[in-house]
Amino acid sequence: MQLFRQRAATLLRLQCFRIVRSQVSDAGSPSSNLGARGTWAGYSSLAREKDHGRSVIVTGSGRGIGKGIALRLAADGYNVCINDIGANKAACDEVMNEIQGMGRKACTAIADVSKRDEVKQMVRTSVENLGPLSTLIANAGIVQVRPILEVTEKDFEPILNVNVIGVHNCFAEAAKQLISQGNCQPDHPGKLIAAASIVGFKPFAWLPTYSVSKWAVRALSQVYAMELAKHHITVNSYAPGIIGTAMWDKIDAEAGAAAGMAKGELFNKFVTEDTALKIPGTPNDVAKLVSFLASSDSNYVTGQTQIVDGGSIFT
Repeated sequence: MQLFRQRAATLLRLQCFRIVRSQVSDAGSPSSNLGARGTWAGYSSLAREKDHGRSVIVTGSGRGIGKGIALRLAADGYNVCINDIGANKAACDEVMNEIQGMGRKACTAIADVSKRDEVKQMVRTSVENLGPLSTLIANAGIVQVRPILEVTEKDFEPILNVNVIGVHNCFAEAAKQLISQGNCQPDHPGKLIAAASIVGFKPFAWLPTYSVSKWAVRALSQVYAMELAKHHITVNSYAPGIIGTAMWDKIDAEAGAAAGMAKGELFNKFVTEDTALKIPGTPNDVAKLVSFLASSDSNYVTGQTQIVDGGSIFT
C-alpha cells in the first residue's frame, strides 16, 4: 500500500509537470525555462479558486442550516446576503454582523420566498449592496408532520408554496439577474443551489407533504440545469439527512408524540438505526457540501442532488 501511494504521488507530480510544460511550449517559450516557478503553477492549478469578491444570497439563513451555510461561504470569501422572513429579522441581523466581523460584506434582505415580488426585491437588495450576483442558495423550507390520511388539500399549500414555488421563484429571479449581467462563462459559471432532503430519495412516514416537496426540488433543479446550461449557469441541490436543527426538533416532538415516544427518542432512533455512522449531522456538515457546490471545484457538476446524511441513503 505504501508503494502504491508513493507511485501515485510520483505520477501526480509528473502529470502536473507535463501540463505546465505543454502550456509553456504551446506559448512558444522554451520548455527548458520551466523552472520551479512553472512547476508550482502546475500545482496551484489543482487548488480551489478563491471566492473573494463573489456574492451569494442564502435564503432562510437566520438560523439552522442556512446560517451555517452563510457563515461557511463567508469564510470561503463570499460576500453574503442574509434572507429570512420578517419574524426572523433580528436573527438575520446577528448573522450579518457576524459576517461583517469576518471582514466580508453582508446585508439583510427580508422576503417571503413564496412571493415573487418579494424575491425580486431580495435580489435587487443583494446587487445594490454587494455587487453582481454570483450564486444563490435556495435553502428556505418548512416542514409539516401529519399522517397521510389526515392530509387535506389545504395542507399541501404552505409546504408547496415555500419548498417548491419558493425555490422556483428564487431560481428564476437569480437566473434572470445572472443572465442580464452577462458575466457567466464556462470556467466561471453562475451557480444556483437548492435544499432537497433524503426524503426526496426515500419518503418518511408522517412527512408526506414534505417528502413530496423535496422530490419536486430534485426535478426542478434538473429542469433548470437543462435549460440554463447554455447560459453557463449550473444548478444543483443538496440533500441533508438527520441534522440537529429546529426542524428536526419539530419532527421529533410531533411524530414522536404520536408514536408514544419520549422527547428525543424518535430522533435517536433515526440516528442509531438508520444512519451508518450512528451520529447526527450538524449544519456545518451540510455547509461543507454546499461550499463545494458553490465553488470552482463543482464547475463541471450540474443537475445533481448530492446527499450529506452520514450513510442513510446509498446511491
